[in-house]
Amino acid sequence: MTSTNWIDLRQDSDTGIETIRAHFEGHAYDPHWHDSYLVGFTEQGVQQFHCRRVRHDSTPGRLFFVEPGEIHDGHAPAEGGFTYAMLYLDPDWLQRELRQFAITGAASGEPGFASTLVDDTPLIAGIARAFTTLRQSTSRLERDDALDALLQGLVPHLGWRRRPLTDPRLPRAARRAQELLHANYAEDIGLQTLAEQCGVDRFRLTRAFKSAFGLAPHAYLVQLRLSLARQRLAAGEPPASVASQLGFADQSHLGRWFRRAYGLTPADYRQRCVRGG
Repeated sequence: MTSTNWIDLRQDSDTGIETIRAHFEGHAYDPHWHDSYLVGFTEQGVQQFHCRRVRHDSTPGRLFFVEPGEIHDGHAPAEGGFTYAMLYLDPDWLQRELRQFAITGAASGEPGFASTLVDDTPLIAGIARAFTTLRQSTSRLERDDALDALLQGLVPHLGWRRRPLTDPRLPRAARRAQELLHANYAEDIGLQTLAEQCGVDRFRLTRAFKSAFGLAPHAYLVQLRLSLARQRLAAGEPPASVASQLGFADQSHLGRWFRRAYGLTPADYRQRCVRGG
């Protein structure tokens, strides 16, 4: 990370919500995903990113939404870079809290954003208020009020849907490969072995997998490991232990991938989460 880039991240221990403000110039993030719902807005500059296989350009005053598992990156195409503020909302927390609004489908479905970029000035104010409240020593009533206002502001942008356990549109080999990667995320599994277990040749498997998930199997496995690393680091586990448990060659190997995806070292992320709680 260059001296012009910075990240300010904390985690709220009660809700699991992460609050982040950051500034980047040039390249910001490699393609990656999160296990959380990302809700944020651009404060300054042009925030360019790919999500849902479309390039988006977010400018000051625009909101952006990213669902769990959606691959996205980050880049500053203009001089001066971009600055943004964002909340990482835990899916279980979000679904539990949204049920209080008695939305049709909330009991059995899961929320999803209709659009990636939107204009909603009141919701920006709601995000900013929740951000500040989560970081300050406020009363529980004040915090709950800010979070309820945030949730109410999100409702118009959310739809509820029931997702099947397996998506019939995905080729069977791609689904099987994904299952194998999730079951063996710490193992040094080769593409040939993966292809043999899926009943196709390695070239067809790579094409099918990339078409289904947007990443080749190796890149997908790295992102899966990074997602698990975030969870374990936030729980206070040391980076060296996390690296060995998740199949990285060593702590430095984890660190290189972690910085490329999130702009922080594993140790720094762990410290900010523990301190933020």
